Amino acid sequence: MTIVIKIGSNIIADEKGLAEKEMQAIVADISSVSDMGHDVVVVSSGAVAAGMRKLGLKRKPMDIKLKQASAAIGQSSLMWAYERCFNAHGKKVAQVLLTRDDISDRKRYMNSRNTLLTLISYGVIPVINENDTVAIDEIRFGDNDQLAAMVASLVSAERLIILSDVEGLYSEDPKKNPRAELIKTVNEITAHMLKTAKGEGALGTGGMLSKLLAADKAVGSGITVNIINGKKHGLLQSLLNGHSHGTEFSSRKGRLSAKKGWIAFGIKPKGSIVIDEGAKKALISLGRSLLPSGIIKTEGSFEAGDAVYCLDSGGVRIAKGLTNYSSEEIEKIKGKKTSDIEKALGFKYSDEIIHRDNMVILLRASGN
Repeated sequence: MTIVIKIGSNIIADEKGLAEKEMQAIVADISSVSDMGHDVVVVSSGAVAAGMRKLGLKRKPMDIKLKQASAAIGQSSLMWAYERCFNAHGKKVAQVLLTRDDISDRKRYMNSRNTLLTLISYGVIPVINENDTVAIDEIRFGDNDQLAAMVASLVSAERLIILSDVEGLYSEDPKKNPRAELIKTVNEITAHMLKTAKGEGALGTGGMLSKLLAADKAVGSGITVNIINGKKHGLLQSLLNGHSHGTEFSSRKGRLSAKKGWIAFGIKPKGSIVIDEGAKKALISLGRSLLPSGIIKTEGSFEAGDAVYCLDSGGVRIAKGLTNYSSEEIEKIKGKKTSDIEKALGFKYSDEIIHRDNMVILLRASGN
């Protein structure tokens, strides 16, 4: 089984920099998981926190240039710490830095996937981080929770384990209400859960809301997600031996292919297509392609080959896919039969606006 383990800054770092005793304990647990026969990929924060100490900063930098500088100076410290810790257990590691551009571009996506799978096949544990040294808002993942979900899809992992500074997902914020209950199993991430989830780590960029959003992406790709307390050691092995810890999010559909995983999570949408109820039913329940007859309107400007969302009339995201026509062309053929496409445009690329093979359904047949 391939497992992605996400480690946050608040687990392995504090205001003074990297907490090596904590890293040693976590690495010991991860090494034990590897010894159990599982393939392991690590997504780790901590570079900026490590760089803060070297630069003498007492607070996480908000200025992008200073943050990039902190990441640049801290990345070597982070990887050297992992090298030492894993070497003590006879494990080899490899540093992999990614930006969203590496995932958005299909060729680079496949290159990244092939590199990671090759490392895994040689028994090497990839340690992945966002390339904060060069990343800007336009090419950022947002935080390493989102990166971990994308990496889990990238390597076709069966499980994503997020190490948190709390036990898991609670009914309320446990810091505000000691009576808040731990939710052990989640079959569906609801709007109420997203609304309730609050809080930000002191050094990281992701709180529980970020973890829920990441879990939602991963379970949609057929990946089981666990949020457990990263400060309690031995839980990783126990979890994989079948014991219950923290919160488990059940995967809700079959595994996506590498191509559909890229469409779902890798490429950024350039616009949207609003569809009617008939088209919505055809996509969700009947497994059909999107035809011009079911289109109400387009939103945004996009070209053929771009990724777009399919929305219902209420703005709910139904699907995401690669369009065969531009927004301008779709406006001319919306509501028409496929036999009228060539008459309206003077040419025809395809009968389908989005072919089923280039589409990922985001909303289940139940409508939930």
